[in-house]
Amino acid sequence: MMEKKCLECGDSFKGRVDKKFCSDYCRNAYNNRLNKDGKNLIRNINNRLRKNWRILEELNTSGKTKTTKAKLIEKGFDFTYFTSIYVTKSNSTYYYVYDQGYLALDNDFYLLVKKNA
Repeated sequence: MMEKKCLECGDSFKGRVDKKFCSDYCRNAYNNRLNKDGKNLIRNINNRLRKNWRILEELNTSGKTKTTKAKLIEKGFDFTYFTSIYVTKSNSTYYYVYDQGYLALDNDFYLLVKKNA
């Protein structure tokens, strides 16, 4: 065992060659500080995606249905957040939030679909 210095608090400790921290507390504090800048952005995006997914899931109980843009917006849907895009051979563009998708139709209608796992 080697004597080392904790990367977080600087205290000496003994442990495996690859050990960097004296305790779980110091390891967590170090990593939280290191990752702090991006965490709020990522958390906010994930919350937005989760909300969009829940709205699509709530409106699309049968796996395939139609709804209006107004209904989606009324529930708080944000069209700028989605996880993937699928373009069909006929050039229809489906936007997906995980397994829940939507396709813009005429007159502000949307077709809601669910991808089979």
